[in-house]
Amino acid sequence: MKTVVVEEMYEATIQTVWKALTDKEEMKKWYFDLSEFKAEVGFEFQFAGQGVKGEHYMHLCKITEVIPLKRLQYSWAYENLKGFSLVTFDLFKEGNKTRLTLTHTGIETFPQDNTDFDLKNFEGGWTALLTKYLKEYLAKLS
Repeated sequence: MKTVVVEEMYEATIQTVWKALTDKEEMKKWYFDLSEFKAEVGFEFQFAGQGVKGEHYMHLCKITEVIPLKRLQYSWAYENLKGFSLVTFDLFKEGNKTRLTLTHTGIETFPQDNTDFDLKNFEGGWTALLTKYLKEYLAKLS
């Protein structure tokens, strides 16, 4: 199985990190600009993304688990492509800081003849989002 795990510590409360992960107005400042988002099991959302050569991919996601201030999980698939994966954000309070562990499983179910779905691209994307974009966004709030 191909799995991405990224862990990062933030100088922010667990409430602040949770809001950044679940509030669509906050999400667009570091993640994707979603037309709609609700941290509710069964809620479906989508967003456009781009491959390394400029290909356009519509991401199709559905919330599968919500434990407020602890876990957010959603499915991750692509329109008109085979494959199904899960993205899980787990939050851990450590004093006034928050440790986030992201786990993305099922990457091997995507087309293996397309380099956009190489494990290294998912690792690079999630690492940049969590260790750079989210970290910088949260630092501005404190």
